[in-house]
Amino acid sequence: MIRSSCFGKLLGSYRKPVGILVTLILTLAASASSSLAKAASPCHEISFRSGAYVVCTVDLRAYRVRLFWRDTRQQPYGGFDRLPRRIADSPLVFAMNAGMYEQDLSPVGLYVEDGKILHPPNQKNGAGNFYLKPNGILCVGDQDARIMTTERFFSERPKVDFATQSGPMLVIDGKTHPRIKPVSNSQKIRNGVGIQDSHTLVFAISEQPVTFFEFAELFRVGLKSRNALFLDGGISSIYAPALRRLDSLYPMGPIVAAYARK
Repeated sequence: MIRSSCFGKLLGSYRKPVGILVTLILTLAASASSSLAKAASPCHEISFRSGAYVVCTVDLRAYRVRLFWRDTRQQPYGGFDRLPRRIADSPLVFAMNAGMYEQDLSPVGLYVEDGKILHPPNQKNGAGNFYLKPNGILCVGDQDARIMTTERFFSERPKVDFATQSGPMLVIDGKTHPRIKPVSNSQKIRNGVGIQDSHTLVFAISEQPVTFFEFAELFRVGLKSRNALFLDGGISSIYAPALRRLDSLYPMGPIVAAYARK
């Protein structure tokens, strides 16, 4: 009985510091987890000239980038909520609508997934942004990517794992698309993608309506992209959990997503 009483007093004397230590460890672990989550995110908010944007810089050596259109039942994903949250233990860190689509959510132009052409290229003439030529194609491999005009794509015919066609090109070889002019009354929420080097794609979405010229200048000047492609406007959406963004404005067709490599 005496031993039990002594042990109880001894245990009681350690409960307070042990409790404090456990609390400290849990706090540090939570803080570290939060820091790692933020570090894993490629997305951040920026200001450029008079506009505000969310920019996601995706180094393909650190992230797996792929496209989604239809699920295993051949139904369009239609939004971010149905995307796989993990692929081969790689967590989903970013997603964005990835090119123009028809009312049935099928792509307007070329769409390649896992090396297979699921929708043919579109070289027709027509009305609308897609047909403001030159339009272009985003091509993605395992750890490399390219953005090129549709004409160049068909001239070179590169082998790709994923590809989506959209338009117009915003920046072509360091120069603004010749039909995009500084003065315009057309302002919309817009999203697009540029390339900084053979490994690094940079995606952007405006936080408020902007003109084509303002958006092209973001890529050409602000993000130092020699080639950039317009993805869409008006329905532009982003999934960026680190920024608490899960847009669901409209059902969407092709989607581009990035998964952190492990």
